[in-house]
Amino acid sequence: MVCIGAPSVLSVTPRTSRDTDDRSKHMRIGILGTGAMATALGAAWVRAGHDVRVGGRDTEAASRTGLLIGASEHGSLAGAAAHGDVVLLAVPAGAAPQLATELAPLLAGRTVIDCTVPMAPGEDGPALTTGGATSVARLIADAAPGAHVVKAFGVCHESIWTLDRPAFEGAPLAVPFCTDQPGAATRVAEIITSMDCTPLPCGGLDRAALLEATAVFAVGVWWSGAEARFAFPAPALAPALAPGAVDD
Repeated sequence: MVCIGAPSVLSVTPRTSRDTDDRSKHMRIGILGTGAMATALGAAWVRAGHDVRVGGRDTEAASRTGLLIGASEHGSLAGAAAHGDVVLLAVPAGAAPQLATELAPLLAGRTVIDCTVPMAPGEDGPALTTGGATSVARLIADAAPGAHVVKAFGVCHESIWTLDRPAFEGAPLAVPFCTDQPGAATRVAEIITSMDCTPLPCGGLDRAALLEATAVFAVGVWWSGAEARFAFPAPALAPALAPGAVDD
């Protein structure tokens, strides 16, 4: 949720030509939530040709979000969960595990994407509300043990997902994700690719806390007026480490 970029006008025009050649990879996606991330990602997935349903506790808010992004359906949280082969949890981080508990029977067997960032103001800048000992993704997995949980889409600010084809300095945006489930990894990689971004697998769900911490760290750097990416030079520009050069 934290990558800086100028928001663009929300567009729900379906893609054509090469983008719609393979309809077999277009998925049914249920979105749980009606806020900024739900709207931005939902619109991006509609543009990519996916069948999106929006659900919320406030069904009127779900209706407004669904109509805004061009979703095929809108209504209750349970309806959106039942609709999706893939389900996005786009609610506040503190509420996500409880919602997963409530919907656990419906989430069983489905790919569940957690895009939350557990962040709160701290004395030295933004801080993790989990303390870094666990991740919201792991709490969701514990709350809904039959779900195939994936941590993804939380590192960039919602404005990035309003861009039709996110690319920076000539390269498609890389989207990191973590999961223990190979099938879920495949589905999320296909969704990322359908957005003209590059999937970046980052290991199992035990590494989701690292993605959450990365998001919070980057927010703090940006809020201080600095540029986080300069701390991570491109491999092509950095000298290669010789074998044995890393200290024990």
